Amino acid sequence: MTLPSDAFRHVAARPHEPLRTFHPRRTVLGRDREDALERLWPRWGFSVHDDELGSAPLTPAGLLDTPTLFGRSAPLVLEIGSGMGETTAAMAAADPGRDYLAVEAHLPGIANLLLLVERAGLANVRVAHGDALDLVRRLLPADGLDAVHVFFPDPWPKARHHKRRIIQPSHVALLRSRLRVGGTLHCATDWLEYAESMRDVLDADPGLAGPVELVARPAHRPVTKFEQRGIDLGHEVHDLVVRRAR
Repeated sequence: MTLPSDAFRHVAARPHEPLRTFHPRRTVLGRDREDALERLWPRWGFSVHDDELGSAPLTPAGLLDTPTLFGRSAPLVLEIGSGMGETTAAMAAADPGRDYLAVEAHLPGIANLLLLVERAGLANVRVAHGDALDLVRRLLPADGLDAVHVFFPDPWPKARHHKRRIIQPSHVALLRSRLRVGGTLHCATDWLEYAESMRDVLDADPGLAGPVELVARPAHRPVTKFEQRGIDLGHEVHDLVVRRAR
């Protein structure tokens, strides 16, 4: 069995790969989270990386077999950058009719989400380790997602780093292609400049229904700890929810 901690070296960008939209980093896990990975990863986790995909069920076409992964056929929500997992666990608990696939590059968040899933007895959450865009490109079929959530991605505030932002035209086109018609792309950020950039990018995508507006947090999205820290510092949070039109 290969745990994500053994595979961490693969998360860093390799030559000729697309620019990463996150900062790969090493973090001490602690005993509880190490234990969570040892016990729970084989049940609910898999790696995005080529050489460890043996842990993920695949279709004959080489795509992720989500009915086998979750043990049922249900609408699928993709959580990109699930952080420490509190939001994913809370939304999945309140939404048992849909399955939640959380993709995270940082091991403490993966381990913490696994613990939350176990404690809440959730059957509709699975966790992937690695780059979410790699997973979307290689493993998810067109029109297969009911929703995509991108909550508080790295804003990459310096202008020279804007090319690393996840919400940019090519990435949005990719995500939209994996949504069913009528499926939703839901983004949130506490950086106004990034929110405005997100709005412009989403508005310009020809397959998404506009006009796109900055809105207050919908009631179904819990406030994250990260978000609350920003609010306490006076940051204004903006959500954007848009549907695939065609």
